[in-house]
Amino acid sequence: MEDEFVTTPPDEAIASRTVIADCSHINTLEHFDSIVARAETHTPLVVQGVDLCTRTEALLATDWELATFLGCRLSAASERHLLDTGATVFPEFDGLPYNPYRASLYTPGELRSNNLDSRIYEHQATWRKNPPAPILEALAQRIHDHAIDDALNAYLAHHEKVVAIMGGHSLHRDQEIYRTVAIVARALTRAGYLVVTGGGPGAMEAGNLGAWFAAHDDNALDQAIGTLATAVDYSTEDYLDASVTVTRNHPGGATSLAIPTWFYGHEPTNDFATDVAKYFSNSIREDGLLAIATHGVVYTPGAAGTVQEVFMDATQNHYSVFDVISPMIFLDSAYWADDRLAAPLLLKQLAGDRPYADMIAVFDQPEDIVEFIITHPPITT
Repeated sequence: MEDEFVTTPPDEAIASRTVIADCSHINTLEHFDSIVARAETHTPLVVQGVDLCTRTEALLATDWELATFLGCRLSAASERHLLDTGATVFPEFDGLPYNPYRASLYTPGELRSNNLDSRIYEHQATWRKNPPAPILEALAQRIHDHAIDDALNAYLAHHEKVVAIMGGHSLHRDQEIYRTVAIVARALTRAGYLVVTGGGPGAMEAGNLGAWFAAHDDNALDQAIGTLATAVDYSTEDYLDASVTVTRNHPGGATSLAIPTWFYGHEPTNDFATDVAKYFSNSIREDGLLAIATHGVVYTPGAAGTVQEVFMDATQNHYSVFDVISPMIFLDSAYWADDRLAAPLLLKQLAGDRPYADMIAVFDQPEDIVEFIITHPPITT
């Protein structure tokens, strides 16, 4: 007896639809349209954070087997059809000041607009004061940080030579070491390296500032520092206003990257990085920042946080965690020679005869740092 619950669609119904399962990671409407227009069958695709409310007709005309839709805006009919044809749909989260499914890095302008940076910090600070965070909030933050990881990987595919500049947030704009850090970053950028910092004030700002001014005449950096030095307290409006004045007077800065965290969200994200990978998780951010600095890390004066990063980096080099060993350079010999902070000496003793022993150096002059990085390329293990 014929099974009345099984029906076979007519051939013409099959022919009227396209089965799409593309390996592409789609994060723009234009890319989505190009995939649909090709009407090919591939391996699984992911559509992330795209508003597809105007593409209902195209969605209904397609079978989306093995496709995944992350936080896309969909009509009710489209969502039902996606699920019916084998897609996985992750819905949007309601009531959040951030988009967990964002498909790109931030910019300083985006974070400043409508106080987005501050609103996200205040939102997540609620759960730090009253832990644990609700499960959907915790999940949204982890999805967000994974999205930033993904965007950062795509970004770094275009930047092979990465050097990190690490240091304390308490370094003031009117201190000479601030200018020295900026000169180091400017020289590294001009030498073809991507400078990455923790994205905050102090030495981190100096690093992104110097990279920005690699695209300008040498005297422009001193002019900018003169403007910034009129406001050294990062908790004031004057501090932020001085940054805006500098970028307005000297637009078109060279590319650099900042990787800050809302864990330290009371510190403003500096305005001089062109791209910002901002995380909720500080541990992921710190480990990742050191991991991507395949051509070296420059350590400027800092306190406990900086010293912690020194030994995290040393661990990565000691055990070749990421299959690469890169330079560890300390700026300001007087500071790092202090008995309380004798990190270079301790590292030399720790390294023994391991390859990274020859990658540890202490300098005072910017040109010596750049030369050391150029002449000590990363060792692949």
